[in-house]
Amino acid sequence: MASWLGGLGSGLGQSLGQVGGSLSSLTGQISSFTKDILLEGAEEVGDAATELYVSNSRLREIESINAAQKLENERLKKVCSDLEEKHEAAELQIKQLSVEYRNQLQQKEVEISHLKARQNALQEQLQKVQTAAQSAQSGAGSPPAATSATYVPAVRHPTGFEGDDMDFGDIIWSQQEINRLSNEVSRLESEVDHWKQIALSSKGQGRNDAEQSEICKLQNVVKELKQNLSQEIDEHQHELSVLQDAHRQKLVEISRRHREELSEYEERIEELENQLQQDGVSARAMDNSKISIQQNNSQSLDGGKVDKLQIVKDLEDEIRKLNHKLSSAKEENKNLLKEQELAKVEKIQIMQECENLKSNLSMLQSSVAEQDALLKEQEKKLRSKTSLPEDVIRLQQALLEAENEIARLSSLNQLKEGLTSAQHENESILSACTEDQNSELSQLRQDLERKEQELNESIAERETLIAELEELDKQNQDATQHMITLKEQLSKQHTETDCVIKQLKFDIDFERKKVSELETEKMETIQELDSQKEKLSQCSSALKDLHISKQQLQDNIKHLQQQLRETQGCNLHNKKEIGELQQKLKEREEELSLYSSKLTEKSTQESNNICQDLILKEREVEIAKLQNDILEKKQINEDLKKSLSDLRTENGKLITAIEELKGELSDAISEKNKIYLEKDTVAEALKMEKRQLESELHQSEKRILEQAQKYKQTIEELSNARNMDTTVLQLEHERLVKLSQEKDFKIAELKRNIEQMETDHQETKEMLTTSLGGQKQLTELLKEKEVFIEKMKNQTLQMKQELEEYMKASKKQDVLKQNLEEKDRNLAVMKEENNHLKEEIERLKDQQSRSMPVVEPKTLDIIIELESEVTQLKVIKTNLEEEMEVHKKTIEDLNQTTAQLQQSLQEQRKEIDESKFQCEQMNVTHERLSLEKDEEIKNLQRTIEQIKTQLHKERQIIQTDSSNLFQETKVQTLNGENGNEKHDLSKSEIERLVKGIKEREMEIKLLNEKNVSLSQQIDQLSKDEVGKLTRIIQEKDLEIQALNARVSSASYRQDVLCLQQQLQAYVMEREQVLAVLSEKTRENSQLKTEYHNIMDMVAAKEAALVRLQEENRKLCNRSENSSQDMSRETIQNLSRIIREKDIEIDALSQKCQTLLTVLQTSSTGTDNGSGGVNSNQFEELLQERDKLKQQVKKMEEWKQQVITTVQNMQHESAHLQEELHKLQAQISVESDSNSKLQVDYNGLIQSYEQNERKLKSFSQELAQVQHCIGQLHNTKDLLLSKLDLVTPPMAAASTIPQLSGVQYSTPEVLSDESKLFQKELEQLKKKLQEKDSTIRTLQENNQRLSDSVATASEIERKSQEETESEMRQIKEKHDVLQKSLREKDILIKSKSDQLLSVSENLSNKENENELLKQAVTNLKERNLILEMDIRKLKEENEKIIVTCREKETEFRALQETNMQFSMMLKEKEFESHSMKEKALAFEKLLKEKEQGKTGELNQLLNEVKSMQERAVTFQQERDQVMVALKQKQMESSALQSEIQHLREKEQRLNQELERLRNHLLEMEDSYTREALAAEDREVKLRKKVLLLEEKLASSSTAVENASHQASLQVESLQEQLNLVSKQRDETMLQLTISQDQVKQYALSLANLQMVLEQFQLEEKAMYSAELDKHQKQATEWRTKAESLEEKVVSLQERLGEANAALDAASRLTEQLDVKEEQIEELKKEGEIRREMLEDVQNKLMNLMNSTEGKVDKLLMRNLFVGHFHTPKNKRPEVLRLMGSVLGIKKEELDQLLTEDQRGVTRWVTGWLGGGAGSKSVPSTPLRPTHENIFNSSFSELFVKFLETESCPSLPPPKLSVHDMKPLGVAGTGKTSTTSSNSQIQDSAAVGVGRRPDTNPFLAPRSAAVPLVTPASSSGHLLMKPISDALPTFTPLPVSPDASAGAVLKDLLKQ
Repeated sequence: MASWLGGLGSGLGQSLGQVGGSLSSLTGQISSFTKDILLEGAEEVGDAATELYVSNSRLREIESINAAQKLENERLKKVCSDLEEKHEAAELQIKQLSVEYRNQLQQKEVEISHLKARQNALQEQLQKVQTAAQSAQSGAGSPPAATSATYVPAVRHPTGFEGDDMDFGDIIWSQQEINRLSNEVSRLESEVDHWKQIALSSKGQGRNDAEQSEICKLQNVVKELKQNLSQEIDEHQHELSVLQDAHRQKLVEISRRHREELSEYEERIEELENQLQQDGVSARAMDNSKISIQQNNSQSLDGGKVDKLQIVKDLEDEIRKLNHKLSSAKEENKNLLKEQELAKVEKIQIMQECENLKSNLSMLQSSVAEQDALLKEQEKKLRSKTSLPEDVIRLQQALLEAENEIARLSSLNQLKEGLTSAQHENESILSACTEDQNSELSQLRQDLERKEQELNESIAERETLIAELEELDKQNQDATQHMITLKEQLSKQHTETDCVIKQLKFDIDFERKKVSELETEKMETIQELDSQKEKLSQCSSALKDLHISKQQLQDNIKHLQQQLRETQGCNLHNKKEIGELQQKLKEREEELSLYSSKLTEKSTQESNNICQDLILKEREVEIAKLQNDILEKKQINEDLKKSLSDLRTENGKLITAIEELKGELSDAISEKNKIYLEKDTVAEALKMEKRQLESELHQSEKRILEQAQKYKQTIEELSNARNMDTTVLQLEHERLVKLSQEKDFKIAELKRNIEQMETDHQETKEMLTTSLGGQKQLTELLKEKEVFIEKMKNQTLQMKQELEEYMKASKKQDVLKQNLEEKDRNLAVMKEENNHLKEEIERLKDQQSRSMPVVEPKTLDIIIELESEVTQLKVIKTNLEEEMEVHKKTIEDLNQTTAQLQQSLQEQRKEIDESKFQCEQMNVTHERLSLEKDEEIKNLQRTIEQIKTQLHKERQIIQTDSSNLFQETKVQTLNGENGNEKHDLSKSEIERLVKGIKEREMEIKLLNEKNVSLSQQIDQLSKDEVGKLTRIIQEKDLEIQALNARVSSASYRQDVLCLQQQLQAYVMEREQVLAVLSEKTRENSQLKTEYHNIMDMVAAKEAALVRLQEENRKLCNRSENSSQDMSRETIQNLSRIIREKDIEIDALSQKCQTLLTVLQTSSTGTDNGSGGVNSNQFEELLQERDKLKQQVKKMEEWKQQVITTVQNMQHESAHLQEELHKLQAQISVESDSNSKLQVDYNGLIQSYEQNERKLKSFSQELAQVQHCIGQLHNTKDLLLSKLDLVTPPMAAASTIPQLSGVQYSTPEVLSDESKLFQKELEQLKKKLQEKDSTIRTLQENNQRLSDSVATASEIERKSQEETESEMRQIKEKHDVLQKSLREKDILIKSKSDQLLSVSENLSNKENENELLKQAVTNLKERNLILEMDIRKLKEENEKIIVTCREKETEFRALQETNMQFSMMLKEKEFESHSMKEKALAFEKLLKEKEQGKTGELNQLLNEVKSMQERAVTFQQERDQVMVALKQKQMESSALQSEIQHLREKEQRLNQELERLRNHLLEMEDSYTREALAAEDREVKLRKKVLLLEEKLASSSTAVENASHQASLQVESLQEQLNLVSKQRDETMLQLTISQDQVKQYALSLANLQMVLEQFQLEEKAMYSAELDKHQKQATEWRTKAESLEEKVVSLQERLGEANAALDAASRLTEQLDVKEEQIEELKKEGEIRREMLEDVQNKLMNLMNSTEGKVDKLLMRNLFVGHFHTPKNKRPEVLRLMGSVLGIKKEELDQLLTEDQRGVTRWVTGWLGGGAGSKSVPSTPLRPTHENIFNSSFSELFVKFLETESCPSLPPPKLSVHDMKPLGVAGTGKTSTTSSNSQIQDSAAVGVGRRPDTNPFLAPRSAAVPLVTPASSSGHLLMKPISDALPTFTPLPVSPDASAGAVLKDLLKQ
């Protein structure tokens, strides 16, 4: 609606403005044209006075028309402003209505939710009642009739429409309408008076010209008034339609909600009906099932007579039960009938209520008719421009009442329908129940008869059906159960129907309550209407002075009441304030007395003057009034004193109460704070009252002075009047003076009212418009700032992205650095290896020089290869160093760029902060300016439009720049990504980024500067506005002073009253204006939101435009030339057409001038020519119009062509976009391939690194091998040196040439010595001979050594050959790797080439994309240019159209002038015809009378001249009479219309007078009633005061009593508190003691834990020591076991011998005796071992206590015993079984079994001991299986037979339940830290100790020594002595499998 109204208003405004502009231009052109023509005529025809007179009259007419046109312009402007105001008011009203309807919707939704919640609650209650009814029926069986009466009352608060009472916006609107209409009425009355005066004056003067002009003016005024009337009628009809639409919407909403509720209730009723139908269907189904069951029973009862008789009895019992049920159902039917009667009674009541409601409806219809009449009256009033808001309010109330009544009637109709449906349902249920029961009885009777017949028949068939009886029994039981369930279901259905009936009754009651609530709502609405009427009467009561005084008294009473209330809540501090008030009151009384004395003095001074009688009387009246006021004030003071005394007494009571209630200090402090605030407010209010009183006193003084001056003036005037001669003159003078004063006063009042109203309206309009404009400006500026901030954010985001990219690059550089470091390390390693290799090469060279020459070529090859490798490595090193330098440079560059970017980021952040601060400052300044801006919105709007255009241009520029920048950045990022693969980031990209950042910074600075300049412009504009405002205020001040000067002459009291009325009116208007302002602020907020949305849309559209521009630039290249040529041609054509038109207009004007000349110098012969010219001109004009139309059509066609071309461009741009998307997809695919290539490259690098690592490992192995070779060479050198020392000189010379020098030197020395010592030679010879012998031995040894060396050298050669072969393999592998590396390098190069080509393609495509984008941008620019051209062309078209219209108006004016000239021509023709006739007559006369006398001729000539003169005069008189007649006719028609208008006005004014009289009477009645009511209120208030005093006295006594009781209670409570505090102290002491104890316990616990831990550590140490011992013992035992196993092997060998020795069985007895001795010895050994075992068992028990068992004892025992019972062949199977039980894999088991038996035994023992102290329980030995019997030998079988025969048959051992205790008692928290060996040992020991295998040759030992010494009853289960139930045997110290072997061994020995 708002948008529609806004569009209407804007369209109307535009159309009216265009009409006004066209009219003004038309009038100007017409006036100028006519003036030119008339001036030319005056210049040319200066002779005829008649034509001058005509031209003057026409000039006046044209001037009057011009004035009328100006008035019409002003009127249209006013209409525009009024329409805008109405538009705004309508929008406000619509918004308020929408808000109210939304609130009402929310309220209704809340009510619906409450009702739903209540319905749920009632349903729950119903369910509870149903359950209770079921229980009652099951218990007593009485029908639940009482429950129907019980009803839970549902509270439902009445919620009427809040907004339906009276909209505040409606009040404001109606008040504005009243003010506007009153202003228009006053204006129209003044205009009517003015025109009447003019008419009177014009009649007196009798001027024809003035009368004509005034008649024209009056006609124009009448037209204006008619137009105004029609417009206002339309406006009021529009307003009525708006109201009707609003009320229709309300009615639609209410009806919709009503329908929804109806549909809900109908759904509920349908659900209930469905339930009832289901119940009926289920009952029928049950009856059918009963019949079927009985038929089955009858069929099944053919089996036997006895059973059938029993069944018959059962059926008879069932029939009896059914009869009982029937009786109960009949009772229920009776109850239902009673309920039906009650429902009928209720229905009758509801019918009565419906009749009442119908009567109410008829009343309402009558009221609606009355309201229609009122509406018609209101429309009449609206037509008479006196629309009152009361009728609107009444209409709204009547509509609301009608809506409520309709809703109530509809709800009652629903209730009726619900009741009737419920009754029908009840009747149908009752009928269905009775019919079902009757049908059941009849069917049962028929069944009984059938059954008797069947019984008679079944006696014969008894024998055949005995077998079926059992089945029949089962069926019978099922049937009986089914019958019971059916009965229960029936009872449930009955209860459900009862509940449904109850719910229906409940719904009826609920609906009744709803009706009552609706009635209460109606009453409340009526009361609200009454209260609103009272409010309206109170508002209108501000018109009279008496009511003002009464209101002041009421206000004083209210203030006093408020003061009383406030003082009742005050404390001690009120006394001081009361004292101050008394002092102030005394001062005021003194001031009043002073003023009264002054008044008396002034009155005495004035009484001395002349003619004081009247003045004295007036003064006495005033003094009496003042005395009455003083008396009233004294009474008020006395009342205040009384209230003060009352307050003092109350204060004393309150002091006592405060002293008693000191316990509640916290609450009292907050209350006191509130009271202090109230006191401050009271004091401020009193101060304000004091200031007001002082100001009023000053004003009264001024008034008295002014009155004195006025009285003096009046006295002087009266004295002057008395000085006149006669009394008649005096009376007339006085009367005239009074009349003049009254008229002046009235004129001043009217002027003031009009001016004030106009100024107020203008101010309000300007305020609203300026506030709107300022807010719009602010919103636009804020949006610009937001856009700027968003741009900054985008830039920051881009910077962040760039930073992230740089961070990625830095990460890549870090990775490169790491790679470089690794390569440096590799280089260092390679250098070391090179050094090692050089050393080894030198060593090898030395060795080659020493060793055999065979090895040299191989070593040379190796050296060459190594040297080549070294050179390669050096080359690699140099390359790596170069790469390092490059990377370092790039890293440094990147660091510099990152630093620069960080600096730029910081600068940008600073700039952003500064811009934010500036934005905040700008916001503050704009807020200040928005408060100051109240006028001249048009200038601001123009400036805003200019700014908008500038901003649009800037945005376009910025967007284009930003888009280019973004493209550049995107390209750069793509290039960077491609370049990362080559590991080189170029500096150019970084420089480009820096440039882009700098450019953006420059853009930001430019934007900031533009913002500053804009703000400066706005500041300047605001300053200009402030200056203009100040000027306007000064002008208004001057006008006010002038008006005051005028008003000062009028009487003062009337001025005061009028001013007071105006003040109240202004206060009301101010409130209205404030309300309007608040609504406007809301509108502003809504407009802001809409503006934001629109800006978002605009931004989106701008983005789309940018795209289209980019896409259209290409197309513009194609269509540039053609479009430019077209536009130029069109412009040229249009300019030609305009020139032609101008030429044609000039020609027409010339033709008009020639026509004028023709007319002036017209002759008899030029009659037909002029008419032809005129017709030709009109034909030419028509042809030109057709041509123009054709040209316009051509232009439109051209425009359509342009539009089609633009659409084609858009389609092409869409295709281009698709191609761009394809290219992007290709780029993404290529990027994916690049990523894959990168992955491959990384894999190759990793493989290369792996190969390098392998090379390193190989080089290390080589170094090791070379080191070994060097060691071998060293050993060889050592051996050779030893050989050199040992060999003689001769042998050495033959063998090694190097040692010859040494061997030759020795004999030379000997020869020298022989000369000196010849004696010693002989001795030496002997020694030499001895040495020769030794040398020979040594030579032999040397030969052996040489052989060994040769073998060693051969071994070395072999080893060297092996190493060489290994080296060759390594070289081959190295070559292969190098080949693979080269291949991979080639692959990498090829890939890199591919990448380069791809990147080149990408760059080419990107360049192409850039070119395309540039082309698109060019196309868009061209498109914009085209659009601009189109706009220009449109504007030119519009201008041409305007000019055409002007030309048309000129043509029309020319046509009118042509018509006038044609009329003149016709008159002239008539005159010429008459002249011709006269000339012919004269000629005839002359011819006749030529012969006559000359005297007669002269007479005749004279007569002819006189006749001609008379004819001329007659013609002139005839023309004048015709003109006068026309004028009189016009005047008569105008006067008739005026008379009708005045009659209508008189009727309206009479109606208004009657209404005002009635209103005055009503107001007087209401005032008298209010006065009486006020007196009654005063009496009531006094009574209330007395009652309150009595209540205060009683309350004071009660407070005293309560305080006494409270003090007693406080004392008792204090005593109780003391007791409680003592108890508390005691408990606190106990608590502290207990806490100390707890702390002590905690300390003791901690100590115990420490001791336990120490004990555990000690135990662990002990256990470890003992375990070592036991391990040693175990090793000894193992050795013994091995020896025993050897013995077993020997015994097995001797088994064959035992077969032969079995014949000697007679010797067994002797051998047994021997064995008994051996057994005794073994027993001794066993006792020793048992002691050992007991020690071990004690330790084991400790271990068992410390560690819990983890393996099942029985299972382990059985497996263990089974293992030892099986023969050795089958033991692996047993072990596999054990392994499968324990979950060991087959492979591990096979490995274990392939090892020796020791390993197996160890594994078994380890497994047995692995359970951390496993507790094996002894069990009976397993019996051998059949397979074991077949596999075992005869001797084993015999021994087992003896064992089985000798052993007593004992039951398997069982542990008693009482001796069992949980295992986890002693060993919790202790971990087994022992090693596996101890566990093995312990388990072995236990197994030995608890073995139940007995010796067959010994009796069972009952008195055996217990394993454990008997301890106390407390302790672990294992520590207890073995009970008697357990069989204990002495365990033999025999290895496993030795129970049968030992006996036979002894036998075989003997």
